[in-house]
Formats: sequence, C-alpha cells, structure tokens
Amino acid sequence: MNTPSTSSFRRFSPLASVLLASATLFGAAVLPLAAAAQSPAATPSAAPAAPTVRIRGTVVYVDQSKVVVKDRSGEVVSLARVADMPISEVYRIKLSDIKQGSFIGTAAMPQADGTQKALEVLVFPEAARGTGEGHFPWDLQPQSTMTNATVADLAAAPKNVRGGQQLKLSYKGGEKTLIVPPNVPVVTFKPATDALLVPGANVLINAQERNGTPTALRVLAGRNGFTPPM
Repeated sequence: MNTPSTSSFRRFSPLASVLLASATLFGAAVLPLAAAAQSPAATPSAAPAAPTVRIRGTVVYVDQSKVVVKDRSGEVVSLARVADMPISEVYRIKLSDIKQGSFIGTAAMPQADGTQKALEVLVFPEAARGTGEGHFPWDLQPQSTMTNATVADLAAAPKNVRGGQQLKLSYKGGEKTLIVPPNVPVVTFKPATDALLVPGANVLINAQERNGTPTALRVLAGRNGFTPPM
C-alpha cells in the first residue's frame, strides 16, 4: 500500500494550517514534540514545525512501523509511527462524573445567547490537568470550538435541556458557560497498547509530516466499536 503524497495527507484535515500548539486536545501527551518546538536552542531562522493534524477513521492494519487507517472521508492512508507512540483508550463515563473542580475538554457549538452547547465532554485524568488550557476553534463540526478548562460551578441545565447540566468553565484569560445535553457523550481515557488497535477499531490520530512522511504521533481508540467522540 503506497504512502500518500503530501497534498493527499493535508487533504484529510479541515485544520491542516492550525499550529501545533493549538491543534491537539492531548498536547501534554506529546510534550517531547512540543518542547522541541519551543526549545531555547531554536533560532528565528529554524524551519517551523509542520502542523499537527487529526485523522478520524478506522484501523485497517497496524504493525511496529506503521498505522494504516481508512479516514472518515473513505481514503486509506498509511502513516509511519514515532518510537513509543502513545496509545490511549477512550471510554464512556457518566455525566454525573463531572464535578466542580474537574478539568475538562469539550467540543461545542457557540449559541446565539453566548453559551456553548456541548458535542462531547472529556474529563481529563488528574495527571493531565491543564492540558491545552484555553478556548479555540475545533474541527469536529463546522464552526465548532474546543474549551479546555476547569469546572468552576455546575447546576441543572435550563428547562429546554431537561436532564442536562450547565457548567461554568474557567480558563486563563476567560470563562464560558457550557450546556451539556443528557445524550452528549462524556468520556475519559487511560493508557493502552497495540492490542487495542484491531482492524475496524475507531481511532483519532494526531499526525504530522516528518521528513516528508505522514507520521502518527499518538492514537486514541475505542474498544468494541466505541468511537472517540472528539
């Protein structure tokens, strides 16, 4: 199976021009990459890091040197993989598991009243608190956003979202009010191995061009047909 061209790789991602620092929900999980991009040894003349892109799809084949996936657009792509590529299992938890003080990441749609309506909510493990903190564009749906923030307060959602939650989110430089409908997926993640990457497994891959080769930096996967909702 041929590795796709550079133009083919970029065609997968709606946000291929987003810079590394804001392109990935799990930025802390690829700290060696981020640290290299921000190293004091770097000079203004150094070539900028290639953007990180997100590939959502299903596993076709995995071995120690590559990951082959079918993108949600239907295109099959073969990616090299970094050494010790992190793999995480994303799994469901309950809406009630979101507590005051939880650090979350949420893809959401801006509403006319200034609130954000959640498309999904990820509760970060405590060790990942602070990952990618802030509010920025996201590519789950057109015009969607991502907010990584601390839950400062929570209450019942408005009556028109019966059974949901209303969260006040606080992050450095701002705050948002998030409405979480009761049917929105709430998830977290834990370390996993290649054993999770069976053919047909649903994945979200953070990838980057390295030396002209599309390369998988990190894989987030669901078990038994579960799709990571990010």
